[in-house]
Amino acid sequence: MPAAAQNPIASAGLATLEVSLVAGRSAVTSAYAANPMKLLTPIARGPGVWACTSSFGGGLVAGDRTRLELSVGPNACCFLGTQASTKIYRNAGLRASGHHTLATLGEQARLIFAPEPVQPFTQSSYEQRQEFRLAAGAGLALVDWFSAGRVARGERWAFQRFHGRNEVFLSGERIFLDALALDAATGSLGAPHVTGRFNCFALLLLAGEPMRPAAADLLAEYAAWPVARGAKLLASASPLAHGAVLRLAGEDLEAVGRELHRQLGFTAAWLGDNPWARKF
Repeated sequence: MPAAAQNPIASAGLATLEVSLVAGRSAVTSAYAANPMKLLTPIARGPGVWACTSSFGGGLVAGDRTRLELSVGPNACCFLGTQASTKIYRNAGLRASGHHTLATLGEQARLIFAPEPVQPFTQSSYEQRQEFRLAAGAGLALVDWFSAGRVARGERWAFQRFHGRNEVFLSGERIFLDALALDAATGSLGAPHVTGRFNCFALLLLAGEPMRPAAADLLAEYAAWPVARGAKLLASASPLAHGAVLRLAGEDLEAVGRELHRQLGFTAAWLGDNPWARKF
């Protein structure tokens, strides 16, 4: 248990998870969560650990600040997802809520970090920062995506502010930095030059030596991807020095999800099963 966990005030909103290789299998060696964070480990030992984060109330309310500290030891494997979309609740006072992830991977470790999308409600404000530090030989599959809100209820790009930042380091060198800022103070978020007709945006990053074959396949596939006028799903793939990044924009959230999960199908061999086989 982290030292902060001994202090209820200091540990509020903190979750920690440690995964190590024990007798040839990945296993949870430490887990802790404090309100409003929840941490579930449906598979605590196996070819890969399966873990999910959640929160009391199913999302974040005004002023909530949560933090996840994740450690995957040498040669261990971990899947980290969420129970459902991360809901950012309405906040008339515009007090920002936020989340920070810090993940460290030992040599030859593999992390599939694939939460469900962030779903900001009307008048919400949210800031997210995610930092991943990989040792030599480690591999990361990172999914980061968000939706227009509760579209079925007529809430479309009606939140106030959404800021996101992802940083990935390999052997101490930053190999990837991605930042996004959407702020209604600058104009309508649903305007054609901002989000337009799309209701979901996603990023998939494959980085590190274990991800190289999948990254090569991804780049080859999307090099031949047709771009049709008015397509409901647009995709763009780019090479990185240590992998590849895929960006998706879709009118339909479920279609974006299916494409992400299809590209991550190769991880089932590491995890012992496909985490998305019964989703969507």
